[in-house]
Amino acid sequence: MTFVMGPSLLFCPADRPERYQKAAARADAVILDLEDAVAPGDKQRARGAILAQVGATGEVPELEPSRTIVRVNPVGTEEFEKDLHCLAHTPYRTVMLAKAEDAAQLEALADYHVIALCETALGVLNAPAIAAAPNVVALMWGAEDLLASLGGTSSRTDDGGYRAVAMHARSSVLLAARAHGKEAVDAVYVNIPDLPGLAAEAADAVASGFSSKACIHPSQAAVVREAYAPSDVEVAAAQELLQAARDAGSGVFQHNGKMIDGPILKHAQATIRRAGL
Repeated sequence: MTFVMGPSLLFCPADRPERYQKAAARADAVILDLEDAVAPGDKQRARGAILAQVGATGEVPELEPSRTIVRVNPVGTEEFEKDLHCLAHTPYRTVMLAKAEDAAQLEALADYHVIALCETALGVLNAPAIAAAPNVVALMWGAEDLLASLGGTSSRTDDGGYRAVAMHARSSVLLAARAHGKEAVDAVYVNIPDLPGLAAEAADAVASGFSSKACIHPSQAAVVREAYAPSDVEVAAAQELLQAARDAGSGVFQHNGKMIDGPILKHAQATIRRAGL
């Protein structure tokens, strides 16, 4: 099974099975959350809900495995071991590891494709080693848990922008993921009604090189998808530039008054890829 990493990844509490299909319909992939979205006393019921929708052996699960991620509890906890036992009885083989902090932790998930969530100070500092683990397919960062691990109170300033330490973590995780050829997922935007703010942050994620952005509400998925979908004007400009490069042959050349070299052409190629062309 090949996991499909689309631009919008939508969290869904695993103890709310009535929301599974709605989440899957809105986003490119759904994240069934067994960690923070589920109260401690409801975690066993959440695992039961995942197993119930899978059905008997041989039946087709309600959720497409190639578009489903299960966020498990941190390695070393009793809940993590229970999560693994649950997963063994499902077709889902892509997991998000909460509070990943050390590459050695990935060994417990050797049979899975892992999106490692670096959301503590130690996790961010160890992001390069975590990204190098062979079963890691992507890194994601988390702002609020990170600030909590630092003893802080908020990841954002009064104007809605990230504090410097959060921006540092965001950049560090992105660089670590891309340095090892892995995907990178941007953190959630917790101000649900502020869709313009989400649109601006998602646009920055696209421009910075994040593969995807995680969402916590169905209304956010469409905004993220729109940010990742290049406009007709952007696609046409990229196609024109790439054609000009072919006509020029090789080396640096001018196009519409600008100097064009290899990195600029890669920007244009990224636009074409996001357009699905």
